[in-house]
Amino acid sequence: MTQKPELFIYDLDGILTDTAEFHYLAWHKLAEELGISFDRQFNEQLKGINRMDSLDRILALDPSKGQLSTDRKLELASQKNDYYLTLIEEITPAHILPGMVDFLDANKKTNAKIALGSASKNAPAILEKLGLTSYFDYIVDAAKVKKGKPDPETFTAAADALGIDYSNCIGIEDASAGVEAVNRAGMFSVGVGDSAHLSHADYLVEDTLKLKFEDVLSQFHKKKASL
Repeated sequence: MTQKPELFIYDLDGILTDTAEFHYLAWHKLAEELGISFDRQFNEQLKGINRMDSLDRILALDPSKGQLSTDRKLELASQKNDYYLTLIEEITPAHILPGMVDFLDANKKTNAKIALGSASKNAPAILEKLGLTSYFDYIVDAAKVKKGKPDPETFTAAADALGIDYSNCIGIEDASAGVEAVNRAGMFSVGVGDSAHLSHADYLVEDTLKLKFEDVLSQFHKKKASL
């Protein structure tokens, strides 16, 4: 009997919608106010990383900012989030990435569960704005995740909550840290994006339009058969 995946765990940014640009603009504004400059290439390091870790990476660009207190860092992270929340106010279902509604519909027709594994504490609010909440059986609470990606905790938390073996899970990610987290969880990793950053994914497509549910199932079964 062919083994079927029991749980699909989706990242939010870059998979369901592209809020990465909003994160970049919000971090960039905060950094400029601190007298720190960084470009889009550096911003690739921040994808899939939680808020405090992202802030630490930005502050590390200026050694003089290394001694900031925890309270000050929390204040700065909150400030960035305020900028971000203002930017995402305009999100609607029109901002769902191409092909993802069809993919979710195909996923929903199976018996597999659907979870969201995002580093963003704003993920539930964004799902609501996109009109996608009803698809999801479980949303990982980013505030309760002690170790962010590339640690596997975000993905194992979803599987644990639903009582599903890690080897029967598929994680869908667009960030290098996210794919690493899926792999470290012992799950099948699907990468969406550039092979330069995501070559470690079990299956890789260039963009969401090329992400087809049947193809993912086929690749999952192929890997299972090879084990």
